[in-house]
Parts: sequence; structure tokens; C-alpha cells
Amino acid sequence: MIVPNRCFSCGKVIGDRWDEFEERAKEGDEDAGEVLDDLGLDRYCCRSIFLTHVDVLDEVAAFKKE
Repeated sequence: MIVPNRCFSCGKVIGDRWDEFEERAKEGDEDAGEVLDDLGLDRYCCRSIFLTHVDVLDEVAAFKKE
């Protein structure tokens, strides 16, 4: 739902890199792996969080009880 501030496995701060990753990866000019390399995400655990993230916040928010 929301990208975590820190990696679950190693504890590295990764949340500040999400916006840039999302912009550059969605443009389609660069491979997602190259973008992660440029952002300094070398560990598999950190990379997996970015590559497997599914943004469902809008769908979940529709069920908010008021």
C-alpha cells in the first residue's frame, strides 16, 4: 500500500527514493534495474520492495468508514 520508510530486512532508508523511482520507471526510457542502480539500491531486499510494490491505496480508501 504505502512504501515503507526503511527496508524490512536490512533497515536501510529507502522511502525517500520512491518518488524518483516511480517517475523514471514509468517514463519507460530506462530499465527499472538501471534506475535502482542509479538510486543506490544494491541489496536484493531493498530492490524487491520497489519492484513488487502495488499501489492500492486509492482502492482501499474507497472503503473508509465515515
